[in-house]
Amino acid sequence: MLLQDAGASQLVRVPVAGGAPIPITSGPRTVSTFDVGRNDQLVALVSEPELPPEVFSVGADTLRRITHTNDAWLARVRLASAEKIRFSSTHGVTVEAFLYRPVGADSGKRYPTLLRLHGGPVGQYEWGFNFEAQLFAAKGYAVVLPNPRGSSGYGSAFARAIFADWGNEDFDDVMAATDHVVRIGVADPDRLGVGGWSYGGILTDYVITKTTRFKGAISGASEVLYTSNYGHDHYQHLWEIELGLPWRNQKAWDRISPYWSVEKITTPTLIMGGERDWNVPIMNSEQLYQALRRLGRTTELVVHPGQPHGIGKPSYQKDRYERYLAWYEKYVKGN
Repeated sequence: MLLQDAGASQLVRVPVAGGAPIPITSGPRTVSTFDVGRNDQLVALVSEPELPPEVFSVGADTLRRITHTNDAWLARVRLASAEKIRFSSTHGVTVEAFLYRPVGADSGKRYPTLLRLHGGPVGQYEWGFNFEAQLFAAKGYAVVLPNPRGSSGYGSAFARAIFADWGNEDFDDVMAATDHVVRIGVADPDRLGVGGWSYGGILTDYVITKTTRFKGAISGASEVLYTSNYGHDHYQHLWEIELGLPWRNQKAWDRISPYWSVEKITTPTLIMGGERDWNVPIMNSEQLYQALRRLGRTTELVVHPGQPHGIGKPSYQKDRYERYLAWYEKYVKGN
């Protein structure tokens, strides 16, 4: 089976008779899937910060690469390296993040920096290849990928820390990540951007209602007024477990809805989503956009036709990345 562990995803064996999992792979990499062939031969799809996913044969303490699908592309590009950073947040909690410095970065120079937030919230950034981080690093940005409270890979208590309390301790953690990269001399505090998709977009909404430090924001497939999703998205059971029935426990639903703090948003915000998203319906993005437009804030709404929660059409993927770069270029870099 696969086991997430502090920013890595490893292949492990679980004894049928019980006991602790037995590691099969280790190190700074991500195993995303695997299969078992004849004679119990294992193969796995493995990636590393500077290696897109390839098929490996898995032996006793060994990984042997089988495919070389990306070699031609890798020969033409320069990639940024990833480093894991650790810092303290509120209540003395230690939080981790991955930092990508711009390709060819000079030591001692500060760079425009993007805080990019992962979905879930029960998910994690990993040692595997991250195309988005590489794209931004290639364009001269430092990129911070935090694993705040609510993330997987750090134990159940860490993941449950934001249960029915979104946008509180996880907000503290991503701001602590921002403070850290400013403190170590990497981030330019006057050129900060934030963004994410799914819960990464939701956490972005919390960030821009609580601080004006960021010059540009991108809220992808997010939501702001949670009661409007009840009966509309595909999370009814989970909503009830975490927040209760909205007509019986309205305060819990409203307390964590960024919509009620929308007037505090001054950050230029690009809002994006898929037309046929039933995970986080596009209605949510429309509500945020309508509120910001009504308040006279700088904002745009982009809806990709026919797309679900994940944008799958290649031309739309290209469009999304081009819009990311243009928005950050204008508002973070100021060009």
